[in-house]
Amino acid sequence: MRFGISHCNVGEFAEPDRARDLARLTEQAGFESLWTVEHVVIPEVYEPRYPETPDGRFWFRHDLPLADPLIWMAFVAAATTRLRLGTGIMIAPQRNPLITAKEIATLDRLSGGRIELGVGSGWLREEFEALGASFDRRGAALDESVAVMRELWRPGPRTYRGEVFTFDLVHSEPSPHRASVPIHIGGSSTVAARRAGRTGDGFFPGGYDREAVASLVACARKEFEASGRVGSLEITARWTKDPSRLGDHETLRFMQDLSVDRVLLPAQTIAENGLERTIAELGSNVLPTFA
Repeated sequence: MRFGISHCNVGEFAEPDRARDLARLTEQAGFESLWTVEHVVIPEVYEPRYPETPDGRFWFRHDLPLADPLIWMAFVAAATTRLRLGTGIMIAPQRNPLITAKEIATLDRLSGGRIELGVGSGWLREEFEALGASFDRRGAALDESVAVMRELWRPGPRTYRGEVFTFDLVHSEPSPHRASVPIHIGGSSTVAARRAGRTGDGFFPGGYDREAVASLVACARKEFEASGRVGSLEITARWTKDPSRLGDHETLRFMQDLSVDRVLLPAQTIAENGLERTIAELGSNVLPTFA
């Protein structure tokens, strides 16, 4: 398994010095990747539908600094040489996919092909409304956004006709460093798992419950096979957000048995135990055992 850090653009790590510290330490310790999250705005009042907590509310303060994921990744890309940088996830239906395709291709090109794009449909209706985006059509917008970005990353001129997006004979350069950028579909539902199986290069199941993750991964792999796709679906899962469980490797063994490709740990969890010491310990004791 490969190891990465998630929620890297949140809280103290939205600040330049801490972002550089996190990137420098993880790259030196042998981690593979850093992953960002996205919310353009977080309303004070919202329907409690967050899928990863029992009460449906964020597990962090909603006035916590949350940097734009792509700008944060560009900043960290310039401070590193090897780390892969991903969105886990970007709320694609809130964005214009032509602009996003340009931004991702540019970032991938400048970073030497180090970008992983995780996308999801989102859950926060009030955020969609504040942005003037359609919450009810977000699934269709996500599907078309993935198709549009892949189309624009091919040699132009490109044409696309969909229900949400349409364009004729356009060019979008620069292209990604390689042929394309890996797109991971994220989510905590079977709808997301099936979407990943049909269209994703990877699947990013939400949450930390092992049995729920295993069920979603099985669903995504079944859809991948049923769709007649060649190769395999890359799986990125989460380890724990409880600092006291960093010494308990049972979940890592479970993920290994599930053939998970990449495991992520929140930056805030590491920081609670002491950033430099914890990263060094993980790099010395965990990565060599499970990587």
